[in-house]
Amino acid sequence: MSLDWLDRDVTTGTYLWRLEREDGVALGFASHDRDLVIDGFRYRATPGMVPSSIALSDSLDIDNVEISGVVTSAAIAETDLDAGRWDGALLYISLVDWEQPDVEPLPLICGEFGEIVRSGDSFTVEMLGATSFLDEPIAPLTSPTCRAEFCDRQCKLSLHRHQREGRIITISGDEIGIDEVGDAGADFAFGSLRFLDGPNCGLSYAIVSGQGDAVRLADQPVQPVAPGARVLLTEGCNKNFATCRDRFANSFNFRGEPYLPGNDLLTRYRGA
Repeated sequence: MSLDWLDRDVTTGTYLWRLEREDGVALGFASHDRDLVIDGFRYRATPGMVPSSIALSDSLDIDNVEISGVVTSAAIAETDLDAGRWDGALLYISLVDWEQPDVEPLPLICGEFGEIVRSGDSFTVEMLGATSFLDEPIAPLTSPTCRAEFCDRQCKLSLHRHQREGRIITISGDEIGIDEVGDAGADFAFGSLRFLDGPNCGLSYAIVSGQGDAVRLADQPVQPVAPGARVLLTEGCNKNFATCRDRFANSFNFRGEPYLPGNDLLTRYRGA
């Protein structure tokens, strides 16, 4: 990698930001006074996007960084932040020579969005770098309930078999009526509902309770919900061993210790 352009008397470097949301939307920004097109991807001029200091090293220090900017309707909209569309988004920051944008850039940091703090029309985002996983426990903690996520690699159930598409037909308070679910006995408690069209398209919400053709959401959608919107329902699991064994016949993959004595073991005996 040639970085001769960094040694010039007059700097020609500019920051590049590439953001990728979980719903597939990708945006590019450049801390320059004009747009840059690199490999067919446009980085729009956004001088207001600035990062905190970035230190690169070969140690295992956690490379977190904060970025700040201004909420704009054309890029990062206030409604999208409130709706959670940017939660967990991936971010790549690099430095490039704006006179020679096709030259290989200098990668600085990559990671995902952490806490987002808004103040008026501005926002600050804590970005979690690639080494932030070092904060996690080395070994899993024991628990009577399952530590796996429903239908993930540890659970090993087929996600497709436990999903249903439907259309919203009624809205009564916090209860949503769904048509075309197909399986009247499907239990969607602790599952999720994802909108497939309408103003909430791409957003998912946790289901508190629901069976068959009616569900209740833990949080109300940010945008209004109208009858006719198509949704994708995913069944849920309460992570108890009995549910895993009796309902899903998946006790072999249960990731918990339902019979491990807890801290209250001594209090279970007479005279303790």
